[in-house]
Amino acid sequence: MGKDCCGDVEIGGSRHWKTGVLETSAGSVDRITSDFSWRDRIGWWRTRCGIGRMTFAVPPGLHALGEPGADSDVFVTANYKMSFDHLRRSLAGRNAWILVLNTQGINVWCAAGKGTFSTDELVARIADSGLAKVVSHSRIILPQLGAVGVDAGEVAAQSGFTVRYGPVRADDIPAYLDSGYKVTGEMRRVRFRTMDRAVLIPVEVLNVGRFILPAMAILFVLAGVSRSGFSASGMRLQGSAALIALAAAWLAGSVLGPLLLPLLPCRMLSLKGALAAVLVLALPALWVLPQLTGRLDLAAYWLAVPAIASFIMMNFTGATPYTSPSGVRLEMKRSVPLQAICGVLAILLWLGQRIANG
Repeated sequence: MGKDCCGDVEIGGSRHWKTGVLETSAGSVDRITSDFSWRDRIGWWRTRCGIGRMTFAVPPGLHALGEPGADSDVFVTANYKMSFDHLRRSLAGRNAWILVLNTQGINVWCAAGKGTFSTDELVARIADSGLAKVVSHSRIILPQLGAVGVDAGEVAAQSGFTVRYGPVRADDIPAYLDSGYKVTGEMRRVRFRTMDRAVLIPVEVLNVGRFILPAMAILFVLAGVSRSGFSASGMRLQGSAALIALAAAWLAGSVLGPLLLPLLPCRMLSLKGALAAVLVLALPALWVLPQLTGRLDLAAYWLAVPAIASFIMMNFTGATPYTSPSGVRLEMKRSVPLQAICGVLAILLWLGQRIANG
């Protein structure tokens, strides 16, 4: 992904959003459309499920949307296709230039933090595209979430182009343009609404499932082991308890925690995950698990489930406005040792139950 051009994940390998070529004084430029096809939707859902995520990118460089001229606006975005799609869809019915930076297939916000949506990349892309020959003005519009990675003064000094920061969300771009490039306070606000959180759930469920499902299978079989040998009935009962406990951790950390994020007290995502686990585990722990297993197992589950859900929830630190890089490092420093201790104690208690079983 470090190469200058990233591959597409479009079905059949064709870039269906490309409609031809526009000849400019700086050379040929891909002409693109704002249409969002069924193939785009499939690509989005595949990516939301973590399929082909690292190749979901478009070629960096200058693109022509509609019939842009020398006085048309220039918008800058990342070469992560979802970022690119959000921008081109928001500009439906308008003529504009879209300058795509090589962020190695990473979205604007993350790329700005990682240093790929950067001053150097922007200046280099302006020069490589011959933008100064294509447009008669010297202004470019960047997404606000890319501001942390770009020094506007340095861009102006090196390229001659003035940086304007547009709204946080692409949906607000039409209003921003129609108001004469005025950004309201609401446009500057970083929101993380229920739907914004919900779309992140499928990939987390699937990613965590790769580890949780094998663990479920292993614990289900080992639950039948005792001092007297192997018991099929013990495997069925106590193994079912293990499945319920791990499913509770999976559900709490991947689904319930993200959905209830603003409602759960405290700021640390690890604590939010643990609290979500307590909510999920409470009912089966009180009414179902005691019928299936022993006291040591119950104690193990009360330690393990919040710890696992807490660890899973920390995956959301890079996707929310609730955290900062320094805050994430501090949270991991505090939380991971506690999660590990709870995990070790849970394993010891669970093994103790196997020894205690006659």
